[in-house]
Amino acid sequence: MAAAIAIALVAIAIGSLAFHYASPWWLTPIASNWHAMDDALLLTFAITGVVFVALHLFVAYAVMRFRHQPGRVASREHGNRKLEWWLIGLTTLGIIGLLAPGLTVYAHLITPPANASVFEVMGQQWQWHYRLPGKDGKLGVTDVRFMQPSNPFGIDPEDPKGQDDVLVDGQELHLPQGRPALAQLRAQDVLHDFYVPQFRTRMNMVPGMVTHFWFTPEKNGRFEVLCAQLCGVGHSNMRSYVVVEDMAAYENWLARQPTFGGGGKAGVGGPAEPGKQGRLVAQGKGCLACHSVDGTAGVGPSWKGLFGRSEAMADGKSVAVDEDYLKESITAPQARIVKGFAPVMPPAQLSEAETAAVVEYIKSLH
Repeated sequence: MAAAIAIALVAIAIGSLAFHYASPWWLTPIASNWHAMDDALLLTFAITGVVFVALHLFVAYAVMRFRHQPGRVASREHGNRKLEWWLIGLTTLGIIGLLAPGLTVYAHLITPPANASVFEVMGQQWQWHYRLPGKDGKLGVTDVRFMQPSNPFGIDPEDPKGQDDVLVDGQELHLPQGRPALAQLRAQDVLHDFYVPQFRTRMNMVPGMVTHFWFTPEKNGRFEVLCAQLCGVGHSNMRSYVVVEDMAAYENWLARQPTFGGGGKAGVGGPAEPGKQGRLVAQGKGCLACHSVDGTAGVGPSWKGLFGRSEAMADGKSVAVDEDYLKESITAPQARIVKGFAPVMPPAQLSEAETAAVVEYIKSLH
């Protein structure tokens, strides 16, 4: 029995090492300046791996060396100061090795360079909102009193610094490659966590607090944003993208974004457009996290070209999409399920006016 236990312990140690090196699950290619994150992680793997293997081999040795044998009697020995000091020393070194690199990197992570350009992220069940400073380079003052579907950041409408704040239209934030970026994070409802695996950075977003970290994007590309906190039943749908590109492309994208004061087509106070109020409501309430407006597949049917066509239902019937059907789908989505989609949508918490505005917005999406 002792030999079998010892062999099993050695097999566990060797198998764990083999699985670690052969595993297909490894870090995504890094795309920011935080290579120190990978170094700290690898050091943690090395320290814990050495301890893991050493303990298994020691227990296997002890099982065999001190196993029961007829006539063998254990001797008592109290106190071994030399051994205790060795254990204290090794444990101390191990703890320092595990904590010091991570704390050092974290201290740098929350200390941005002076030339970092700020952007703000607002987490909301279950979507992201992005805000950037306007031409004055400063974000406007915010307050929860001003939060509403058309103003998810709660920007003070009387603050002149907030009038040129750029409110990103959609779930895609662009950043220039090679420029330090300071992420300023807030949450509107529950605990969220802004996480881009390729940037090796993440930070909790706590309602009532402003947290931050910085990074420098080093590679152009489109990187998925995840919420790293279980924030509700729609947590898995809380996804977005950060696009890193050259400065010229970034400035071209930035020029097409709306501002809080009305610059651009979609500004809160800007010129009228078909379905504008409904679009703001849909963005603010998170409808667009599941329904696309460009025809691409989502958790729910795309809204592009939806009004006026015939939809096939899961029960085999078909329905002409008119205003009554859209209102029913918003207020009682389980009444009729579109074929090919799961019945996962909860009733939208919209007023009658907001529902009508969203319907008008859907009608405008040809």
